[in-house]
Amino acid sequence: MHQRHQQGLISRGLITAMTRHSASHSINKLHNTEYSRPVRNMSEAKNIIITGASGLVGPLLASRLLNSPEYRLVLTDLNPPILPPNVTHPSNATLLQGDITSPAFITTLLTAAQPLHAIFLFHGIMSAGSEEDYDLSLKVNVDSIRLITDQLRLTNPGCRVIYASSQAVFGQPLPQGKITDDVLPTPESTYGCHKLMTESYLTSLHRKGFLDVFIARFPTISVRPGRPTAAASSFLSGIIREPMRGVECVVPIEDRGFKSFLASPRTIAENLVRVLGLGSGCLPVHRRVIQFPGVSVSVQEMMDALGKFGGEDKLGLVKEVRDEGLERILRSWPTDFDLSTAERLGLVVDEGPGAEGIVGEYVRSLGEV
Repeated sequence: MHQRHQQGLISRGLITAMTRHSASHSINKLHNTEYSRPVRNMSEAKNIIITGASGLVGPLLASRLLNSPEYRLVLTDLNPPILPPNVTHPSNATLLQGDITSPAFITTLLTAAQPLHAIFLFHGIMSAGSEEDYDLSLKVNVDSIRLITDQLRLTNPGCRVIYASSQAVFGQPLPQGKITDDVLPTPESTYGCHKLMTESYLTSLHRKGFLDVFIARFPTISVRPGRPTAAASSFLSGIIREPMRGVECVVPIEDRGFKSFLASPRTIAENLVRVLGLGSGCLPVHRRVIQFPGVSVSVQEMMDALGKFGGEDKLGLVKEVRDEGLERILRSWPTDFDLSTAERLGLVVDEGPGAEGIVGEYVRSLGEV
């Protein structure tokens, strides 16, 4: 699955004809100075690496940052990285394709981004894919992070690292009600276990003063555009995305009351920009996790929103066929979280009620309403 990285694929200012729209709202500034990082000389560009830049979150974040002259980005992935269209400063992007599990490529990557201000680590093998191939998950989801940060703490000590983790670090038994920051993660999947291992390792690097780490535990992102992913939660986008293009979606759980914790892609990108601007001291040195905001919604609420925004005829394309393996993973995850820390830090949540904000935003993006 891993291609050999190729030299000379750096392409500064690559312009391509693409159809996805960049985020339209500007980067919001935090006003609480307690959480604001020192402002550099505005003539000094901030170099930022984004891994996983051919996926969903990487290009969304890049589209935000490339609308400001303040940032220069190195976008990397095993597949060709995506330069977001319609950004104000496309020449501030470097596209670097390669294998993030290769120490030689990591050296090339870090060299291309000097002096480095921050790195966003978004690459990875997703939940169902990790369960199917344990060794690949270990190589990509754990070992590659260690290889990157081992080099990074030598070349750029104190560099900001923002790591995308997951609610899959939790497992049963879970307490009743919302999950707080004090609930012990006990993952029941390969993906969750490897995410938790990496969380602990990165936190140790921060505690030792080697790097400036923030760990963003993402909700399930919905609605994802494009094709289904190798995630157990893929149907939580497919239940909207596929019927809206006239294609059947199979829901692997026969329980319309089953709830999931969701956030829209736009809200995830907004909150990542805000975390980039936080002061390091806003969290204890040994607790670097921020549970990103989301909304707790049921399968039935997703279907109701599909009918409201997409039309009742679309509901006939949703099929419910139980998959015991996927259901076991899905039922191990929490369904709601206490957001006190996220709210204190100024992060935002999708508007409701229920799934309507998330689904309505996606359907409107298709020009259907």
